[in-house]
Formats: sequence, structure tokens, C-alpha cells
Amino acid sequence: VLLDNGNLVLKERPDSPAPIWQSFDHPTDTWVPGAMVGMNKITGEFQILTSWKNSEDPAPGVFSHRLDPGGSNDYFTLWNGSVMYDHLGVWNGHSFGLVPQARLSSFFQVRFVETRERKYVTTILSNDSILVRLVMDVTGQIKTWAWREDEQIWMLIWSRPVAQCDVYSVCGPFGICDLSNLPSCSCLPGFHPKSLKDWNLSDWSGGCVRKSQLQCTESTNPVKSQADVFSEMPNIKFPTSSQNLSVADADECRLACFNNCSCSAFAYDGVCLIWNGQLHNLQQLSAGDGNGGSGTLYLRLSAPDQTHSSGKNEVPVVPIVGSIVGFVILSSFVFILIVYRSRRRASASMAEVIDGTLLQLKYSMLQQITKKFSVPLGRGSFGSVFKGELPDSTAVAVKRLEGLRQGEKHFRAEVRTLGTVQHVNLVRLCGFCSEGEKRLLVYDYMPNGSLDSHLFRREPPCLDWGTRYQIALGTARGLAYLHEGCRECIIHCDVKPENILLDGSYQPKVADFGMAKLVGRDFSRALTTMRGTIGYLAPEWISGLPITPKVDVYSFGMML
Repeated sequence: VLLDNGNLVLKERPDSPAPIWQSFDHPTDTWVPGAMVGMNKITGEFQILTSWKNSEDPAPGVFSHRLDPGGSNDYFTLWNGSVMYDHLGVWNGHSFGLVPQARLSSFFQVRFVETRERKYVTTILSNDSILVRLVMDVTGQIKTWAWREDEQIWMLIWSRPVAQCDVYSVCGPFGICDLSNLPSCSCLPGFHPKSLKDWNLSDWSGGCVRKSQLQCTESTNPVKSQADVFSEMPNIKFPTSSQNLSVADADECRLACFNNCSCSAFAYDGVCLIWNGQLHNLQQLSAGDGNGGSGTLYLRLSAPDQTHSSGKNEVPVVPIVGSIVGFVILSSFVFILIVYRSRRRASASMAEVIDGTLLQLKYSMLQQITKKFSVPLGRGSFGSVFKGELPDSTAVAVKRLEGLRQGEKHFRAEVRTLGTVQHVNLVRLCGFCSEGEKRLLVYDYMPNGSLDSHLFRREPPCLDWGTRYQIALGTARGLAYLHEGCRECIIHCDVKPENILLDGSYQPKVADFGMAKLVGRDFSRALTTMRGTIGYLAPEWISGLPITPKVDVYSFGMML
């Protein structure tokens, strides 16, 4: 029998009280409300969500989500059943410690249940008319989807980890993840996909293989050797499972790797690190975005193939080279001219947006005031934020946007909204940088951080009631100004504690307008793209009802 909640039940007879087998006890990659994911204490059996191999093959993949086998009330997301790269945090009676917003969901309630026989987590729908499912996706992310009846499509409302590159070994061995590219996975130099068919289906787990095998010729001077070479790769988050060696300098570290046939790469920054065998979990970082566990990686490759021609079949090289050089110069000139004109048009368009009220800053200056982005304040789905100091000693926060398409949309949304309005309860946008593909925004620095860091902290001091009231009232004033006080109504679309910043006096500032929408006063229709964060989303986003400023009011109420 297939029940209304999606549970497929096998019974001996229709009136049998207990099923012989039911699908809720044996989940695949999908978890629906009412199902239980946990363990049977009597049999020791776990219910585990396991990803598909790829988008077309339901065979088990390498990613899974399960209750901590060590006995805690935490849920782990694993690679290959062994490497834990994300977890929800221990259940505290109301929510999992690292996802407190889940308790505020308008779609379902999360419950953790422990009895003598079982221990599991389940969800109960707040509205039976809403269809919601959670999937252990082939990307290695846990994703929650909701059904949009009006458009007949599934809409993504939540994912964890947020960033694709935070998934362990998402690109497989010898693959590298880069958030600024789509797709985010590619092969290291000198490698190609092990299975191009799998890569075309977004299954990168097989990773990459070498185009040419290593020669592995021992030498006391690898620089002069005609065998293997090392390719320099800056701004890399290092692979896992490195080995430390005691050496005198970088040359000795290089030689130690060169003379070890198993060594695939090395790094040296006062300490010699080498990696043997396959390289997993590499990530390309933006300049200045590195921290511990990142730097310049030297990748071992086979020496480039040399082609030699001789005799009557030898082709003259000089004319060919001259033709190629001439063609490249001409093509480069045309390309530069096109890019220059397009950037002039883009700059003119942006100049109309900012109307002379913002500072247009050079990237070199932002590098200088942030000390090469050395003091990180936080990181979100659109980029990283760093502390800086202007020449007049004014502290600022510099947001560096990442991802070409998403970053550009976020950048323009922020400038179009914050660049044209000012209010005591809105964070002030001081300036911006738009050079080539670089997009940065400069704000007033908020010394007390974001509201979520105060609401969800376990250690004292807690915010007193007077301060909480001040924050709630100030946030309401900021939103009211966006809705009623501007020439065009501005819907923020992502009101949550993380987007409420606190100045030195704990005065709130509504921030992060990357999802904001400028609409007319009589605007009332469904938007095609869902915006916001699960736990704070108004029901209109799911049901397809017209979107109005009330969606911000709903999110404010959930935050309150």
C-alpha cells in the first residue's frame, strides 16, 4: 500500500497491525515529512540518505547523511562513508546547534525523538497543502525543495553546505573546485576527466587522470632533469593528508618530492609539506582569501612532450610562427577594443545608478586599506567580508563578491538600492570598486557584528530586554522606510538576524541588499525567482501568491 505520506508499506494482510517492510525504514536519497532518519537501537540498523551516482543513475553515490554512529544526537554528512565534512550540531531540545533557523521554518517542524527502541529525527508539515522534500544531492549538498504549484516546478529553498566547494572532494581526485566558475569543478593542469560522460552529468566523483604518466627519474638537480617538472599553482587550499618533512629550504623540499615516485605535489612556507598518491579536496581561492592550510602548491607533472621533425618532411617554422603572432596581435586588439567599449558602457550605466553619491575606488587602494584582505570578518554565499581602514582612520568593511554571474547581480542590486537611499537604520554604502571582473563594496564598519552572533550564542553576556527592544524597533523603522519612504518601494527579500548589523551603540542597521527588489507602488505579482532563507520565507514564495512588502513583514516576525 502506498500511503498518503509517501510511505510504501508491505503487509501480510490489509488488517495487519504491523508492516513486514516499509520504505520509510529504508530511505534512498530523499527524505519526506513523516519519515524517520536515525537508528533502531534494538537491531543497530541506521537509516541513511545516500546520493545517486549522478543525475541519471540511481546507483549509490559517494555522499551520505546519517546520525552520528558515535552516539551523539548530531547528524553527519560524509564522503565515501568515512570523511565527515559537515554536520548539523547537537540537538539542544529545540533545534540542531548549527542550524537554529530550522526551528523557525514556516513549512515544517523538526523534531528529534528518542525512545527505548529508536532514536531519530522527523518533520511535521505545518500545512498539508505544501509539498517539501529533502535530498542528499549528487553535488554532496543536503538540499530542501518545495513544490511551486503555479509553475509546476520544484524550487530550492535551502542547502548545506551553502558553497559547493565546501563539499569534501566534490571534484574527485586531481580535480579542483573554483566558486568563480560554472561548473565549479575542473581538472588540474596536465589532467583530464576520467569519464567525460560522468562529468557531463555533473558526477565529478571519479575525478581526473594524468594525460602523460610520470617518468620518476631520480636526480640531484630536478631543474636540469628532462623528466618530471613542477607546475606552480598560487592561492590553493591544500589537499588533505599531507606529510611533514624536516628540510632546510624550498629546494630541499622540492628534491625530496622529486626523488619520491609516489609524491604528487609539495608546498613550502617554512615547513615542507608533500602529498603522496591522489590529491583530494583542492580549491582555487581568490587572491588574499587564503588562511591556514592554503598557499602555493607545486604540482608534479610529466615534462611536456617534445616533437622533433627532420628531413624532407620538415616544415619551415618561422613563417608559421610569424603568421600566428600576427593573427594573435590582431585578434587581441579587436578583443581589447570590444571589452573597452563594453566596460565604458557599463561604467556609464553604473554612473547613472550611483548618481555621484558613492566613492568609486581602485582595487589597489582596497588592497592597501585591507592590508591585502588579511583581516576577515565573515563569509557568505556571495563572497567574503574584510576589515579595512581608510586614510582618515575610519574603519570600514569591504565585501569582495565571488562568482561571475551571482556576484554581478548582487553587486548591482546593492548599488541600486543602498546607493540611492540613506536611513539611520540602513547600513551605509560608502563606495564600490568595479575593475574588470572584480566587484567590491565598501560599508561602514559595525563593531558589534550581526544580530545572530548575539541571539544564538551560548556563553554570556546576553542582550538585555531594553537592547532587544531597541534592535526590534530600529529594524522595523528601517524596513518601513524601504517600503514607504523611498521613491520606489524596495522589498528586501532576505530579512534575518544575519542581515541585521549592530553599531557601537547596538543600533540596528538592515544590511545585505543582494536579493532586494525595487518595485512600483502598485506592484503585486509573483516573482519568478525565489529569494530568501528557509525559516524566514513567507508562504507566498512557495504558493505562488503575489509578492508584496508583506514578505519582509513576515520575515521580520519570524526573526522577532
